[in-house]
Amino acid sequence: MNLSIIIVHYKNPELLKLCLKSIKDNLMDKSTDPKTLETIVVDSQAQTETEELISENFDWVKYFPFKQNIGYATGINQGLKATQQENILILNPDIIVTPGSVEKMITHLESNPAVGLLGPKLLNFNGQTQNSCFRFYKPATIAYRRTFLGKLPFAKKHLAGFNLETAKLPRITYPDWLMGSALLTTKKAVEKVGLMDERFKLYFEDVDWAKRFWENGYKVVYFPESVLLHYHIRRSKAGLDFFDVFLRKETRWHIQSAIKYFLKHGLKYRSGIELFLSNNSFRPARRAGDRVIR
Repeated sequence: MNLSIIIVHYKNPELLKLCLKSIKDNLMDKSTDPKTLETIVVDSQAQTETEELISENFDWVKYFPFKQNIGYATGINQGLKATQQENILILNPDIIVTPGSVEKMITHLESNPAVGLLGPKLLNFNGQTQNSCFRFYKPATIAYRRTFLGKLPFAKKHLAGFNLETAKLPRITYPDWLMGSALLTTKKAVEKVGLMDERFKLYFEDVDWAKRFWENGYKVVYFPESVLLHYHIRRSKAGLDFFDVFLRKETRWHIQSAIKYFLKHGLKYRSGIELFLSNNSFRPARRAGDRVIR
């Protein structure tokens, strides 16, 4: 299978247990060569409960505990630097792997060398399709999502364009970016694109990474032929629009990351396909914060 799985965990051992069990049941137990499959858990602000869970039930996991909260991007990068296999699957601990899903993703990735980043269809546990692929942010997108302006007709039209409704995308498509909950890539692609930018503590690291894949001549693909289950909670929104900033630290992190993103990439919108066509003939210089695996 030649697959490394990276899971960044933060204080939710119950969901992590379900995730790891689904990996064992649907990948490990069916692998013709277990040596070609590895699972890495990077545990941010690690708890004794999680360490005991892994040592007692999943001793095949490579476990990297950190006392402090190192952040999502840093956690992913720690996992990327530890990988041994060519294909790399990044999973949130609230993902459940389904039979045959990962194998289909790998087959498509290996058959299409222009594809650098691939995401499956994600379902809620009740079977409802989640939005998991989007267009790149514009400054107006943040304003419409965070304030009462989002209820106005022109804002709703804008947000409908940003939120590519996954339920209406039954075929393979090329969105600007994919939700970071489940992403498949390769070591070769990451060596060219660079690791995740650790200046994003939480949020926008997946947007930034996808943009850099496009800039480096790789396509980003939504692949609905594979389906994974995702227990998704949107922590950055309490439903009080602008006042979420005062009530939730996750909202403040989201806005801070948005500012960093626009400072890095500018305000002008360019689609992933546009970036691919304009940059595919050469390898652009990396920006500050874009690192490679050593």
